[in-house]
Amino acid sequence: MSTFDEDLFLKGLEQRKATLGADYVEKNLASADDFTRPFQEAMTAWCWGFGWGDDVIDPKTRSMMNLAMIGALGKMHEWEIHCRGAINNGVTKEEIRAIIHVVGIYCGVPQALECFRVARKVLEEQ
Repeated sequence: MSTFDEDLFLKGLEQRKATLGADYVEKNLASADDFTRPFQEAMTAWCWGFGWGDDVIDPKTRSMMNLAMIGALGKMHEWEIHCRGAINNGVTKEEIRAIIHVVGIYCGVPQALECFRVARKVLEEQ
C-alpha cells in the first residue's frame, strides 16, 4: 500500500523540480533508501503537490514566504536550498535582502546575520 497519492506526488515532483532544479531533486530521490524513501515520497506529495500545487499563490510569493519562515526557524541548510529555489522562481537580490530584514526584526539580528551569510554564498554562486 502506498503512503501517498500518486497524482499528488507527480504534481509535487513537477513543482519541486521547477523550484529546486531537476538535478537536485533526482539526486535526492535516487539517494533515498527503504528507510527514507517513504518520507521523500510523502513530502513530495504533501509539501510540493498539495502545498505548492494550486494557483492561489504564485511560486515567487511562495518562495518568499518559505525564506521568511525557514529563516525564522533557523534551518539554514533548508534555507540555502530554498534561497536557490527562490532565485529560480524570480526572487531578486533586493527582495532576498528585504526578507532577511524582516527575519532580523522578528527573529533577531543573529538569525538575520546567518541568513545574510548563506544568501551571500548562494548569490556568489549565481
